[in-house]
Amino acid sequence: MNKRFPHLIDLDNYPVSSWNSIINLAMDIKRNQHIYVGACSGRIMATLFYEPSTRTQMSFQSAMLRLGGGIIGFDNPATSSVAKGESIKDTTKIASGYSDIIVMRHFLEGSVKAAALTADCPVVNAGDGGHLHPTQTLTDLLTLKAEKGTLNGLTVGFCGDLKNGRTVHSLLKALSCYNNNKFVLISTNELKVPTYIKDRISASGKEYVEANSLEEAIPELDVLYMTRIQRERFGSEEEYERQKNVFCLDEKKMKAAKKDMIVLHPLPRVDEITLEVDDDPRALYFKQANYGMYVRMSLILSILNEDIKTKPLLVGKEAVGIRCGNPKCITNAESTLKGSFRHHGGILECEFCDERLLME
Repeated sequence: MNKRFPHLIDLDNYPVSSWNSIINLAMDIKRNQHIYVGACSGRIMATLFYEPSTRTQMSFQSAMLRLGGGIIGFDNPATSSVAKGESIKDTTKIASGYSDIIVMRHFLEGSVKAAALTADCPVVNAGDGGHLHPTQTLTDLLTLKAEKGTLNGLTVGFCGDLKNGRTVHSLLKALSCYNNNKFVLISTNELKVPTYIKDRISASGKEYVEANSLEEAIPELDVLYMTRIQRERFGSEEEYERQKNVFCLDEKKMKAAKKDMIVLHPLPRVDEITLEVDDDPRALYFKQANYGMYVRMSLILSILNEDIKTKPLLVGKEAVGIRCGNPKCITNAESTLKGSFRHHGGILECEFCDERLLME
């Protein structure tokens, strides 16, 4: 049986105390970076990126290099044995034999969890389809703690593609674990936050409202989290075209916002924030990206030093004869991977992608 490594697939894998420790260590690294030079000397990180990335991939690589470690991996699966049909299991099994930690991004939901099940080193989720992006969430939490001074008592607006936005899903779940936060979910009817995320907010006792107007919502916000409409998540170009220009943050809307409201964005942006907003001191998305390197340095150190106690990857059971209904779930792409489901009364919930199925 595999050793239980401190994988990071979902922030739920770690207790909130570990999130806070990672954030606090990141703040110390930012202040005293010279102390941590060479902290990962002799260690190797494999970056397996099946999807394009700029900030996440480069910040992880910069983090490891600044800690004195080395890097292997690919950023184009066409240049690896994946192009020959190699499974995720085989790719990550090999990569984990060459490295001390794997950072993986994939276009299918639940794919990184599937990789972690058989890997021989810790695996970190750098984004799995439209599902989760926990290291971006740690970046966002660090940004909020550093810039707002707290992770409690905030009114946070999320605007854009809230259906497919993995950064939105992860951050909503995380901020629901802190005290007295409120959420304003701004989207079109077609791009609303998935039910399982709204259920998590409600279960935490936090308030949320859904809105379709950025202009009406912005005056009450302490934080505005903008997201792009993600072309790659739509089934057709026509669907994307109907949604892409609905929300745009510009100078006029910024004038209606609080003087100390901050604007975050996981980037890349397309046309949802105009260039003129970049000069507003409340626009912190480029600074936010820089915080990402420090939080990933902290995460790498914490994982390799085994400072984190983590939960089992799977706690549910295989449902005989049942497959996940999500066509983007990894269990429907890897034929040898068995599905696993959590039971909630008359509902089955896939442990890989969180899709829900009604039991007959």
